[in-house]
Amino acid sequence: MSEALTLARPYARAAFAAASERNATAQWSKALSFAAQVAAQPEAKAVLGHPLLSTGDAVGLLVMDGADEALTRFLSTLAENRRLPLLPEIAGLFEQLRNEADQVVKAKVTTATPASDSELAAIREALKRRFGREVEIEPLVDESLIGGAIIDAGHVVIDGSIKGKLASLQNAIGH
Repeated sequence: MSEALTLARPYARAAFAAASERNATAQWSKALSFAAQVAAQPEAKAVLGHPLLSTGDAVGLLVMDGADEALTRFLSTLAENRRLPLLPEIAGLFEQLRNEADQVVKAKVTTATPASDSELAAIREALKRRFGREVEIEPLVDESLIGGAIIDAGHVVIDGSIKGKLASLQNAIGH
């Protein structure tokens, strides 16, 4: 996995630079996400990896209608260099670069039951104060948490779940 990220990083940076020059990071984000989802499908992997598939045909499978010409060239470069399997990593790294540039923190909020809009708004505001950036929340549900929440904002994870507190207590008493 780390090798794939190492290989994908320069492509993601190049894609982000090209998209930024055109003020098209949102469009490139959608297009790269689409291409990554297609490329990750087992059937598509088999087709895209076939040595007789032309660069044009490969790009045709991955490009959305009305795609930016520069994006099409970018995908062609990936195809020519046999780097299409890296599209999921490239798309993920592109999103990280876009979030950094837009000063956005993405956070996953996992609760035992679906969180209300007001609870999510309160969490968003608290995280916004903590990070000094806009916050996008992805709400998730995991009934095994029993109660409380786990907030995963990339490099910061806050475990306020009952399951987490019980595990800490169990460790503290030595069992």
